[in-house]
Amino acid sequence: CDNNRHQVIKTNIEGRVLMTLDWPKETGEYSKPEEYVPTETAIAPNGDIYVADGYGKDFVIHYNASGKYIRHFCGRGNEEKNVLNAHGVCIDLREKNNPRLIVTSRQQTAFKCYSLDGKYLNTISLPGAWVCRPVIKDDYLYAAVLQTNSRQGQRSGFVTLLDKNNKVVSNLA
Repeated sequence: CDNNRHQVIKTNIEGRVLMTLDWPKETGEYSKPEEYVPTETAIAPNGDIYVADGYGKDFVIHYNASGKYIRHFCGRGNEEKNVLNAHGVCIDLREKNNPRLIVTSRQQTAFKCYSLDGKYLNTISLPGAWVCRPVIKDDYLYAAVLQTNSRQGQRSGFVTLLDKNNKVVSNLA
């Protein structure tokens, strides 16, 4: 989100640009590049790319491995499928036959879960915790928490750890 180009840039380890995904005008949701401020990407096992527009309009934009637009979903709104501050995104493969996408909804203090084709599945509610990007390791979901509702701006962040059933196991710090 800090390159002021309103795009996602894929590089190799040496920094050579391999692919550039410009602002997603093909969605019909954006009228100018400045409305698109991506914050996170996730790569599916087949190479598909999911981009969270966490500081823009809160859509997740889905591309194939070569960067061709497929669909978009989430976005701001008042329905259960919508998010507010889609800051992070990850692929959850903990259930081998049921892969899904977990998307941060920071202002709703929750993660929203979607199928890999963008259908809303459920919400993992974390009352009061302004969660950041989810990270999956083995059977656990880890996430930094920017702040809590009750202590906004008072260095109230911590790390939360959820088990395979998405129940909080520990809050560290």
